[in-house]
Amino acid sequence: MSLIRLAYASEATFLAQPVDKGVEPNVARILMASRSNNTKNDIVGGLYYGDDRFFQYLEGEEGAVRALYDRIARDSRHRNVITLLEEALEVRTFANWSMKYVPLSSDVKGFLNRHGMKRFRPSDFTRDQCEEMIKLIRDSSQEGRVVSHDVAGSARPTPAALPKGVGVGLAVAAIGVVGAMIYASTML
Repeated sequence: MSLIRLAYASEATFLAQPVDKGVEPNVARILMASRSNNTKNDIVGGLYYGDDRFFQYLEGEEGAVRALYDRIARDSRHRNVITLLEEALEVRTFANWSMKYVPLSSDVKGFLNRHGMKRFRPSDFTRDQCEEMIKLIRDSSQEGRVVSHDVAGSARPTPAALPKGVGVGLAVAAIGVVGAMIYASTML
């Protein structure tokens, strides 16, 4: 099994809706599906959405990552999908994140300021900026964690900060809250 890593940028085709609970509703739907599908396919990574643009980083078995990227490129919620980085990977760096989401934070604002960017435009990133954004997503604080769970079948150890039952309960509650947000957004 050969691992690869892939980062891409795209533009959202949907009109952003008001953010409730820190996640744009269309992005929340993408995250829910990604977390479920990525777990099944042993894909890990992270996502940032800002200024109607996506930056996503993926790691996993080459065939699974390429198949996912092909689906993303055909997804009607994305346009102008471009590959920023694609290369072989020796070991995973995102451990147990099926899809980590990082909301707008001081980390991202600092990244934009350091590089003299007024808006988030990942399609213009240099390789170094792409690597910095990947690191920012990987290292972002707990605020960016909407849901974290082990990849199915993973042999990687996970930290035991909470008793297993409490962690499962919190994850189920978080999924319920996100589901309720999605349902409520369809009622508007």
